Amino acid sequence: MKARSALVYTVLRLLAFLVPFGILMLFPVFQDLYWLAAVFAALIGLSLSILFLRRPLNDVTTGLAERRRERERRDDDAAEDAAADTVYGDGIRKVDDSSDSAGADADADRADDAGR
Repeated sequence: MKARSALVYTVLRLLAFLVPFGILMLFPVFQDLYWLAAVFAALIGLSLSILFLRRPLNDVTTGLAERRRERERRDDDAAEDAAADTVYGDGIRKVDDSSDSAGADADADRADDAGR
């Protein structure tokens, strides 16, 4: 997840609440009923965020999904490695496909002998 996108979204959500709350607190009726101003500001902030903050929310959720997929892939790879170690032991050696193996050399020799 990009920390910048999460920070931008968080700041914008706070502003969507704090600006209406500050404006409502300017009215004399809400100075005594500050909890009512908070409720109205929360509703206004929710409405504003639904209407205007779709792109920052999408950026944050996309980053979270990518991070989760990466973590699941690493966990899956670790589980496969552990299962392979259990079945074959710890002495598993990785084969490099780019180099010729002894078996490929023997196959080539047999093909040459059969062709003569």
